Amino acid sequence: MNTLIATTALGVFCLLFEIFNLRKAIVPITIVGLIAILGLNISEFGMQASYYNNMVVVDKFSTAFSSLFIVLTIFLVALAHNFYENHQSKLSDFIAIKVFLLAGCLAMVSFGNLAMFFLGIEILSISLYILAASNRMNLKSNEAGMKYFLMGSFASGIILFGICLIYGAIGSFDMRTIQEAAMSADVEEWFYIGAILLSIGLLFKIAAVPFHFWAPDVYEGSPSLTTATMSTLAKVTAMATFFKLASAMTGNLPSTSQTVIVVVAMLSMTIGNIMALRQVNVKRMLAFSGISHAGFMLMTLLNISVAAGSLLYYTSAYALAGIAAFSVILYVCKNQNNEDIANFHGLGKTNPLLAAILTASLLSMAGIPIFAGFFAKLVLFNQTIQAGYLALVIVAVVNSIISVGYYFKLILAMYTKEPNEVRTGKPFLIYAVAIIAILLNILLGIFPSYILNLL
Repeated sequence: MNTLIATTALGVFCLLFEIFNLRKAIVPITIVGLIAILGLNISEFGMQASYYNNMVVVDKFSTAFSSLFIVLTIFLVALAHNFYENHQSKLSDFIAIKVFLLAGCLAMVSFGNLAMFFLGIEILSISLYILAASNRMNLKSNEAGMKYFLMGSFASGIILFGICLIYGAIGSFDMRTIQEAAMSADVEEWFYIGAILLSIGLLFKIAAVPFHFWAPDVYEGSPSLTTATMSTLAKVTAMATFFKLASAMTGNLPSTSQTVIVVVAMLSMTIGNIMALRQVNVKRMLAFSGISHAGFMLMTLLNISVAAGSLLYYTSAYALAGIAAFSVILYVCKNQNNEDIANFHGLGKTNPLLAAILTASLLSMAGIPIFAGFFAKLVLFNQTIQAGYLALVIVAVVNSIISVGYYFKLILAMYTKEPNEVRTGKPFLIYAVAIIAILLNILLGIFPSYILNLL
């Protein structure tokens, strides 16, 4: 609870920087503030408490995922310094929106009441709508903002309808009451319909098939830093929330619900990877890669009782690799009109360090040792086999092999093609974020138990 209040206060504080004309200090002070909030959040780890009639719940799950969200936001704020250097008059707005977005993320994993859950998802969504369309002079950014707003509004409406049906069946928004009712045999059928609608809305938020169609266009059209936010922070937040809701509502759901999860996971992996093979734009490629990873994350819903730790590990590995990859993309494509693979030709010769970081992040996403992505998939596959879904694991392994194809297409472009541009300057924060993110990913791969045993 203290973490959520402190984050909201920091967002308001960021807006004040504009009034006092302290734009140069906003990024370092915001980073220091987020580090302090991270320390405050970690100090609450192991607590079990609820606030305001169970509106907000603090437990190991919420604290662990909140820590991940805060770390990702620190990286995103650090990258904002160079990304928005030509928009100094709006810097405080962009930073404040990212901090408020973090507040929405914290609410989404700390809710004990569906009203707080919906409030969190709306704060997150509205922030992303603004950021997606923030490049007003760019037609693609306007298109991305409009598409995301329309699709996101429909998804939010479906979620709200689902919440209403659950309230009609249970008579309460409180998650404890809902969990107890879900375990009983005489729950009304409206509850199941509401649970289905909630699931559909959250499948949209994580861009899982068949609710993925918005992701490639929105990822490509949005400013690159916004795309990084969507593909890392927003995606893992939605998945963590989905897991929390599913763990409370699956007490008496029919077995067909697990079959649906298996089918959606298989389709997400397969369609995401096959479409990614055809892409020449790196952001579109990573959008389809994210759809594929959503399929892997959904596997945790088949073994909810023991999969919380593996979900935290997988989302951490995926998000850190994504942050490292987008740091390099921001550097390479800064003055380009697009993010095509041609921009990365010869990067291994002109900038070996950033090329190595991008290679490492792509290998982690593909599931290659020694990176955390490999061990995350290994743990996930082991748990899924133990739950009795061997066919799903076989499909997942095949898709992991397919993903190597499009990841290596970008890697080969960096090391086998001749450079088409000489880039000067070494922006400190971009290098720092890229190096720290990939080092954290490697450390998670070497010491996986530190994360797996938290939950």
